[in-house]
Amino acid sequence: MRLSVSQMAKLCGVSARTLRYYGQIGLLHPETAADSGYRWYGEADVARMRQILFYRELDFSLSDIRDILADPHYDKQEALLRQRRLLRMKRDRLDRLLALVEANLKGDKIMEFQAFDSSELEAARREYAAEAKARWGDTDAWRQSQEKLAAGQDWSAQAEEMNAIFRRAAALRDTDPAAPEARTLVEDWKQFISTHCYDCTDEILAGLGTMYTADERFRKNLDRFGGGTASFLSAAITAYCGSRG
Repeated sequence: MRLSVSQMAKLCGVSARTLRYYGQIGLLHPETAADSGYRWYGEADVARMRQILFYRELDFSLSDIRDILADPHYDKQEALLRQRRLLRMKRDRLDRLLALVEANLKGDKIMEFQAFDSSELEAARREYAAEAKARWGDTDAWRQSQEKLAAGQDWSAQAEEMNAIFRRAAALRDTDPAAPEARTLVEDWKQFISTHCYDCTDEILAGLGTMYTADERFRKNLDRFGGGTASFLSAAITAYCGSRG
């Protein structure tokens, strides 16, 4: 799939100016063909744009959306589940407002203002927007990831490279976590993070390894490639860092 700026704008119902602005702030970069320099959007960009539009529908700011999507372990499935919850909360509020309008059209004098209350939805949105920055926002790693994000990424190639590493982890999950091939896998994953996100020190890597099993969201994301992938990658990282201590 290759879409020009105008084709992408038409598909998504936004203006070409909006797409160019998203590129300027590091939210959505089109890919550039090496031979012609022509800029186009691929399938991964369309999927990313869909996520952006969901968040915009929920009134997230562009900076919050960028922060959420910048998380190197962003889980699209989990994001959809949370977006569904927020959209249902928004729908319920609109239903209450519609019922109040209908009652007023019928002449009912209802002194009811609870339907206008959006505090619950706003609180849920703020909590969600704050999570990624709470985990990474005060670290050099976060700042580096933001700089690399603003510089532009080949989203489809990056996603495929990451998934290829996770597929290798799944294929090795019955292997000794200290085996040479497991060590090579961890080194490749560490290099991927350093190249695309931030300088991944052994200390940061060890923390990630712990998170892969301690946080159920990360475990589920990795285990999509095969049950036990998260536990294996965590153990392989522990073995790798331990051998370098």
